[in-house]
Amino acid sequence: MPELATEQKESVHRIFADFLKARGQRQTPERFAVLDAVYAEQGHFDADELYVVLLGGNVKVSRATVYNTLELLCECQLVAKHQFGNKQSKYEAAYSYWQHDHLICMDCNELFEFCDPRIQSIQEMVADIFQFDIRHHSLHMYGRCRREACPNREASENGA
Repeated sequence: MPELATEQKESVHRIFADFLKARGQRQTPERFAVLDAVYAEQGHFDADELYVVLLGGNVKVSRATVYNTLELLCECQLVAKHQFGNKQSKYEAAYSYWQHDHLICMDCNELFEFCDPRIQSIQEMVADIFQFDIRHHSLHMYGRCRREACPNREASENGA
């Protein structure tokens, strides 16, 4: 995700602050440090990776604070949480971010994002048919990439 403009960063901070206030929760510098780190990340990450990034940036934050803050950010829809197979949950920034879907290589675990407007059309058609108000969707397709750079490609071809 490209870095947010200053106006968008202020919006993200305001949304999170309002969310915390409405829930009677404290607006701590650590929580906002986690928020900023999320929006500085490119692509998908897990909570432990984010924790390491924060520690590397000399942010004094506990692992529990990172996990708890990520859950709060998911609740206020500033972060999307994904469960790709049996792997650890992955997160990504979600504010003002276009809908996209994922291809996941079962050999190297590489994630590929794509967006196809036909999926949005199908979603709208299905919503009309079932008289359903879709808030968001998640499409994950698993397979084996055919890239030369796939580190487990030869092993998978021999075992498949």
